[in-house]
Amino acid sequence: MDLNTFLQQLINGLSLGSLYALIAIGYTMVYGILRLINFAHGDLLMVAAYAGLFGVGMFSLPWELAFPLALMLTGLMGVLLERGAYRPLRRAPRISLLISAIAASFFLENLALVMLGGRPQPFPVPPFLAGAITLNGLFISRLSFYTPAITAVLLAALFLMVYRTRIGIAMRAIARDLETTRLMGINVDRLITLTFLIGSVLAGAGGLLWAMRYPQVNPYMGILPGLKAFIAAVLGGIGNLAGAVLGGLLLGVSEILIVAFFPAWAGYRDALAFGLLIVVLLFRPTGLLGEILMEEKL
Repeated sequence: MDLNTFLQQLINGLSLGSLYALIAIGYTMVYGILRLINFAHGDLLMVAAYAGLFGVGMFSLPWELAFPLALMLTGLMGVLLERGAYRPLRRAPRISLLISAIAASFFLENLALVMLGGRPQPFPVPPFLAGAITLNGLFISRLSFYTPAITAVLLAALFLMVYRTRIGIAMRAIARDLETTRLMGINVDRLITLTFLIGSVLAGAGGLLWAMRYPQVNPYMGILPGLKAFIAAVLGGIGNLAGAVLGGLLLGVSEILIVAFFPAWAGYRDALAFGLLIVVLLFRPTGLLGEILMEEKL
């Protein structure tokens, strides 16, 4: 493999990894506050993709309007999930919350299947993200070029909010001790709702980018990227924002480079992702940034 091919595959890996990181943030935010693995998080990708598809296709909206509306709808869906499936069980045993999350995931998938059908539908790609660009001999799709940039902007805004605003300080206080934070007069319910809203919007952005990368949508499209993002969150140290980003990038780059160097293993790329998680957890049971997680949950 020559240097140009390696760089091209590295960019592809960073593009895929940034998508995993964007989705993994939602997992890690919810876990950091509620100690809940929100298995319905991956299905929010599907909600955003269908909302974007219908906005552009059925209602003939320009994508500049349809995609933000899709993100708003996904954020609203995340809030409804928190209000309907998780808040009533907040004081119940953790296993009840986990079962509720799995049930919510199946509910969203089957609702989409009944209402929209199981046939995959093509997804429109905005003109400025279609095609490829040539850069110093590298032939890179525009989507692979812009996806890390879009992800970086969204994550920078999130990190700024979490670490530089009073809302972010309150979120980190909830992650450390929810009941004590409540006793200090902070509206915990409102902040948890905000956490679900932000995580869902980021998942929606990941869903739109994923639908453009593999331009079709179906009711089960969120399962695999959702699982990969969960692996990324655990790999980096679930509950830690920087860990989710690190885990996502490592997973994406590893997948692409392994397939590029060993094309005969391409069919095993998903198994390799789970294998990588097992190997890391054997040596670092709390993930790569697990030590930081012990001190700082968000």
